[in-house]
Amino acid sequence: MKRVLAIILGGGAGTRLFPLTKMRAKPAVPLAGKYRLIDIPVSNCINSGITQIYVLTQFNSASLNRHISQTYNLSTGFGQGFVEVLAAQQTPDSPSWFEGTADAVRKYEWLFQEWDVDEVVILSGDQLYRMDYQLFVEEHRRSGADLTVAALPVDSEQAEGFGLMHADADGWITKFREKPKGEALTEMRVDTGGMGLSAEDAAKRPYLASMGIYVFKRDVLFKLLAENPEATDFGKEIIPTALQDGKKLRSYFFDDYWEDIGTIRAFYEANLALTAQPHPPFSFYDKQFPIYTRHRYLPPSKLQDAQVTESIIGEGSLLKACSIHRCVLGVRSRIENEVVLQDTLVMGSDYFESGEERELLLERGGIPMGVGRGTTVRRAILDKNVRIGANVTIVNKDHVEEADRPEHGFYIRNGIVVVVKNASIADGMSI
Repeated sequence: MKRVLAIILGGGAGTRLFPLTKMRAKPAVPLAGKYRLIDIPVSNCINSGITQIYVLTQFNSASLNRHISQTYNLSTGFGQGFVEVLAAQQTPDSPSWFEGTADAVRKYEWLFQEWDVDEVVILSGDQLYRMDYQLFVEEHRRSGADLTVAALPVDSEQAEGFGLMHADADGWITKFREKPKGEALTEMRVDTGGMGLSAEDAAKRPYLASMGIYVFKRDVLFKLLAENPEATDFGKEIIPTALQDGKKLRSYFFDDYWEDIGTIRAFYEANLALTAQPHPPFSFYDKQFPIYTRHRYLPPSKLQDAQVTESIIGEGSLLKACSIHRCVLGVRSRIENEVVLQDTLVMGSDYFESGEERELLLERGGIPMGVGRGTTVRRAILDKNVRIGANVTIVNKDHVEEADRPEHGFYIRNGIVVVVKNASIADGMSI
């Protein structure tokens, strides 16, 4: 794997994850109490022996830069290598920002060309899954393919939202279409039973969806980018063009947990699914294939008189006499007496407030960090460093699907209330 370069695409403005991306890049969005989205592909790379990693991003990259620099010093803890963030920049030769996945790689081609590698792995920065890229690359090499695309079997309803590939019995891609519908969708059906699914499962999931994960031969990648200067996206333009030009494209069948968490609903559901017992769909407890993140050296969490069921509690948290059911609480979460949290994601805090600071805030009419006494929160996301006052109700009782209330510190997306980072919700307020 020393001759493989990994490029992780951080995505655009992250509008589908707004307001979580209001002040941070999409790959820097917190996940599962203590991680960030970027930790998933970077950890997969490290566990697969790939340690030459670039992350491309162009919006709000400060927190992502900080997280990467504090977490991944591959020249010491992980052997020789690096993880480096490359932000979009305007130059005389390239006056515009990234216009798509292929365009992002093209704009930094001058840098990638310097590496003496055989393959380039292109990854996404907003997916939750565990994959051994070494097996992926080895299959690509054995087949002699110019490009190999990771393929996930999906049903007809899911298929309409993906780029789909039609592959023959040997795995070679014969057709590729971006989000087909109707008759065009039906034409993309394949026999997934021949790829390892049971007959029953193959009937339910007869389509191969592109996961946005690719292995290119180095020279093929750069040649395709050079010959198609107007092409800005891999899925919509580069891959179909490569197929038309007679390049050898192969599918790599992947039938395991994979979730694109690019929307608020998908992000919320993927986080809460981690609380399922005894077998969550994705586990962070795999010692053979761990997910890495920043070392914070926090004290253990303290539960004084809390009732907690089916929940994840980040380190450094303090829970008083409260009720927590099916929640994910991030590091340094502070939950006061008589609080009820249900089906809620609390991202925690970036720093501690001392007892003296909290008392002084209360004396001055302020709101301490965390969730205040007597508050009830259901089906919500509380971003980092929020201050929720006493006797607040956040339950979306009117079942509003979409709403923007920035003046009050919250938004509603897909029926989920999202309290934005650093927001303060006054005592007694009802949402």
